[in-house]
Amino acid sequence: MSEILEYADRAWRGEESLRAYHAGECRKEGLAELGENLYMWPAFGNVYVLRTSQGLFLYDTGDRRTAEELFAAVRALTPDRVHTAVYSHGHLDHAFGMRPFDEEARQNGWTQPTVLAQENLVPRFDRYRRTHGYNESINRRQFQTPGFRWPGEYRYPDVTYRDQATLDLGGEHIELHHAKGETDDCTIAWIPERKVLFSGDFFIWSSPNAGNPQKVQRFALEWAQTLRWMAGLGAEMLLPGHGLPVVGAERIRETLGNAAELLEAIYGTTVDMMNEGATLDEILRTVRTPEHLLEKPYLRPSYDEPEFVVRNLWRLYGGWYDGNPAHLKPSPQAELAAELASLAGGAEKLARRAQELAEAGSHRLAGELVQFAADASPVPEIHEARADVFSQMEKAATSTMAKGIYAWAVVESQAAIAGTDPVAELRTRTAGRMRWSV
Repeated sequence: MSEILEYADRAWRGEESLRAYHAGECRKEGLAELGENLYMWPAFGNVYVLRTSQGLFLYDTGDRRTAEELFAAVRALTPDRVHTAVYSHGHLDHAFGMRPFDEEARQNGWTQPTVLAQENLVPRFDRYRRTHGYNESINRRQFQTPGFRWPGEYRYPDVTYRDQATLDLGGEHIELHHAKGETDDCTIAWIPERKVLFSGDFFIWSSPNAGNPQKVQRFALEWAQTLRWMAGLGAEMLLPGHGLPVVGAERIRETLGNAAELLEAIYGTTVDMMNEGATLDEILRTVRTPEHLLEKPYLRPSYDEPEFVVRNLWRLYGGWYDGNPAHLKPSPQAELAAELASLAGGAEKLARRAQELAEAGSHRLAGELVQFAADASPVPEIHEARADVFSQMEKAATSTMAKGIYAWAVVESQAAIAGTDPVAELRTRTAGRMRWSV
C-alpha cells in the first residue's frame, strides 16, 4: 500500500487528521501513485491522472494558481501528452488548471487536449462572467483573501454531454454520469474494470456542502440519491474531490451511505415541516442531524453546516419568503435598528448587552443585538463592540463558511474604526496567511 493510502486508512479510522493533507504535505513529492498507471495530485482540489496508451486522462485540473505546479508534477512523471480532461464541475478549484497543457500542445504542434464537461458548465461560466464582481467579493469574504481576483478567462469545454457519456481511451473504458449535488453540472467518472470511482465533490471528507449561504442553489435530495447510487456500484477505490481516497468496497458503501443518510435526515424533516405549514424559523429550530453521523471523521461540519442545508432546501422549494409576515416588506434595517435602540435607551446599551450575551455564550442573540446597535449608530465605540462580538462568534464557529462571514464582520468594524477600506483592513489582518477559494 502506498504512503498516501496508508495515511488515508488512518484518517478514515479517526487515528489521524487531514491536517497534513490540507497543509500540502501530501504533494511535496509530486503525484502519488494509487494503482497501476493511476495517480493523484492531492491539492486543495484533487486532480487524478490516468496513463493510457493514447495519452493522459485527467479527472479535474485544479486551481489556476497551482496550474504550473500541477504541470511540473505531471511532467516529472511522464512526457505523455494530455489526451482528455474531464471537469467534475465548474468551480475554480477544479476547472482552471489546463492552461500549461494547452500551451505545451500549441508549442509542440500537438493536437489540443480535449476538455469534456456536462452541458450545464457552459452557462455556469457565462454566469461567472456576468457576476464577476460579486463572485470576487464573496470569495474574499468567505476565505479571507484580500488579494483574491476572480478570473476573467475560462477554458470552456470542447465537448459537452447531457446525461451519460463513455470514453474508450487506450484500453480504458470510462463512464461519465451527470448528477445534481453541489452544482447542477456535476460529472462522476466510473471505471468498471478497475472498480475506481471519481466522485468529484459529492464526497469531500466533510459534511456535504449542500448549504453554502453565499453561493447558488445546491440540491440535497439529488445529492443523497446520487450517493446511494454510487454506494451500490461496488467500487473498491473512491477518489474524492477533496480529501483522501477511500479504499475497500465495504468501507466505501458505509462512507457514501452515511453521507446519504445525513442529507436524507435533514431533507426529510425539512420537507415534512414545510408540508405542515411551518415557518423557516420553526424548521431551523427543529431539524437535528444525527450526532453519530457528524462524529464520523469524514462527515464533520468543518466546511458547510447542516443548518445551512435547511435554508437551501427552503430556498429551493419555498422561495425567499420565510413565513414571517413582517419580513415580506420590512422597514429599512437602519430604521428598525434606530427604533429598537431608542426603546432600549440607546445603541450603547444594545452593544453592551450584546457583549454580555456573547461572553455568556449566547452568540446568536448577541450578534443580532450588536448588529442593530451598529446599524443605529455606526460610531467607533459601537463598532468596537461589534468587532468584539463577531470575533467571539468566529472563534466559536466550526465551519469555514460561518468563520468567513463572522471574520468579515470584524474586518468591516475595524475598517470603520480606522476609517479605511475593508479590503485594506483585511490585508493587514491576514498578512502572512494564505487561503484558498472555491
